[in-house]
Amino acid sequence: KRVIAYHEAGHATVSWILENASPLIKVTIIPRGKALGAAWYLPEERQITTREQMMDELAATLGGRVSEQLTFGEVSTGALNDLERVTKQAYAMVAYYGMSDQVGTLSYYDSTGQSDMSFTKPYSEETARQIDAEARRVISEAYRMAEKVLKEHKEGLKELAELLLQREVVFTEDVERIFGKRKKDIERERREAEAKAKPKAAEGPAPAAATDSTAAASGAASSETAAQGAAAEKPATAADTTAATDTTASNATTDGPEHPASGEK
Repeated sequence: KRVIAYHEAGHATVSWILENASPLIKVTIIPRGKALGAAWYLPEERQITTREQMMDELAATLGGRVSEQLTFGEVSTGALNDLERVTKQAYAMVAYYGMSDQVGTLSYYDSTGQSDMSFTKPYSEETARQIDAEARRVISEAYRMAEKVLKEHKEGLKELAELLLQREVVFTEDVERIFGKRKKDIERERREAEAKAKPKAAEGPAPAAATDSTAAASGAASSETAAQGAAAEKPATAADTTAATDTTASNATTDGPEHPASGEK
């Protein structure tokens, strides 16, 4: 049970750390049929796959075998299915996808399916040896990648394996607590934050411009009002002066009869 826990923890650790590998959803060491342990991953939706992405996937698949070797100093038969998948993927990369510098950008894939009924291969013995050598080299490279990750995160691997032994089931939240957020998740959150900030930044100057326009209009209106007030003030002063003169004259006229001159009777 301890070997299985470290095996599954090795898969989970490498797949979590490597950027292009599929992230873990759930892993368990509860036996299911012939499988002594199982893990569920969330593959990224993509139409094509690059060599770098394939190498990360190969390393994650070999993570269980590498974890056994580093932890116990020996390997078990538990990696049978992993090795089968890795071997097929490595040969496909070399012979089908043209991802080998030694073999070149050639593809020996037959989409018609007629090569299955043929007794000969579409390449020479020398090319066959090159394909074998390149497939081994690709697998060795992926093995070293997984080994590097597990050595650098040895404490996290141990913590995850011990948690599996204790609870028998581990989820994404547990792996994130141990190793932190994945690089892709951090990058995605950063892009989302920038996307949300852009509309706010675009909307920011608009109200300011409107305020400035309003202030300008208000200022113009105030100036106009002041001008009108000043203009209205001048005639009012003249009118007041005339009115005052008329009143004085009127008063002078009225004073005559009421106060006759000393010479009149």
